[in-house]
Amino acid sequence: MGFLQRLFATKTEERAREVSWDALKGGVDIGGTALVNPRMAENLSTVLACVGAISSAMASLPAYVYRRLEKGREIDERHPLARLIAVGPNQHQSWADFIEWIMASVLLRGNALAEIVTDTRGAVVELRPIPWEWVTVQLLANGRLVYDIVETSPLYGANIGRPRRLLQDEVFHLRDRSDDGLIGRSRLQRAAAVVQAGLGIQDYAGALYGNGAFPSGAIETDIKLQPDQREQLAQKFRENFQGSKQAAKVLVLDQALKWKSISMSPEDAEFLASRRFTVEELARLFNVPPPMAGDLSHGTFANVETLVRFFATNTLTPWVRKIESEFTRSVFSEASRMSHRLELDLSGLLRGDPQQRWAAWQIAVSNGILDVDEVREEEGWNPRGTSAPQTEPRSAPSDVLASHLVGALAKIEESTYRVPVYDEKGEIIGVRPADAEERAKLRLVKPECEK
Repeated sequence: MGFLQRLFATKTEERAREVSWDALKGGVDIGGTALVNPRMAENLSTVLACVGAISSAMASLPAYVYRRLEKGREIDERHPLARLIAVGPNQHQSWADFIEWIMASVLLRGNALAEIVTDTRGAVVELRPIPWEWVTVQLLANGRLVYDIVETSPLYGANIGRPRRLLQDEVFHLRDRSDDGLIGRSRLQRAAAVVQAGLGIQDYAGALYGNGAFPSGAIETDIKLQPDQREQLAQKFRENFQGSKQAAKVLVLDQALKWKSISMSPEDAEFLASRRFTVEELARLFNVPPPMAGDLSHGTFANVETLVRFFATNTLTPWVRKIESEFTRSVFSEASRMSHRLELDLSGLLRGDPQQRWAAWQIAVSNGILDVDEVREEEGWNPRGTSAPQTEPRSAPSDVLASHLVGALAKIEESTYRVPVYDEKGEIIGVRPADAEERAKLRLVKPECEK
């Protein structure tokens, strides 16, 4: 390059050569010829299970748009975002599909991007997902980001290969942890060596079982064989015994031929233990308890329930907060940010656990937090109305109580014993702690302990 060329050449910003900006390509070189990208990583069942567990759990959470009042708040079903939650953010996806896609993209690529489409009044009418592979990000001199989109498929009617630019206020951009505060960096890129090790073990397993006879042993003989005889023997042996479909066939040798094992089995080499450890390492990358990824080797009835609570508290809650904050920052208008907010309700995880859900309702009703009609509305039942008799929850007779305590509702938590609570129709509506008299009658504790 000549002197004038060096003098007038445009200087490239150093930030563009950092890892988080190079990661826009979707893969990262770990120092050799291997390149880890999301599609390769999803070949590992643990990565696929972890991403699926988080994204599907997030997609199952109910979402509400709340409007702040002078005292309290209320659900605003007329807000434009509330309409997108109800009918879908675009013509191709439901709200659950959109959240699941957003989470899968940010977990695998470190970033998830959606175009915000508004009407003439500025109200959001559509959220269009944009694959991160289509995106190139630039930092302008004024400190704002712009997103250059080059579509590789005519998904939204644009010309293939023709770039278009979106401004920072025109996109919803969810990031994983960033190195520079601008572009997220995926966990697969941060721990590329761990992912590559898992892929290497998986490739080795495939080669091991695909060439099952090759490393197993050797054929010995005291007779000297000619080269063509050795080649013919090896060829016949491969045709009859190589490959997983030929496994466990009976080997018959004659003419003083002997089989000698010369390699260790995968179990002897702790190969299977290495694969199990890889599962734990990959689950650790996504902060997912191994039982949530399908690994029950250390799961018991005592700890799985605790791990599920850990998953909700330590894995999902941070993502819930990030999504809520990003919607407030990018989707809500400047005026709406002061009066509205999006909220993802983690109590939706109890939808598949009626016992814990009804126990929570009982606590809310008994402490005056909710009334019966509010509980029925949350459960999808019609309210009884003000004309219906409002009776206090009553306990069943002791003989009926004893039979139910033997059943599923008899749950002992340390020293607290719970008994079912019935409504006026004799239907179970929850559980409550048993009093001293009930425990004495049922012989759950010795009477003298209640002195």
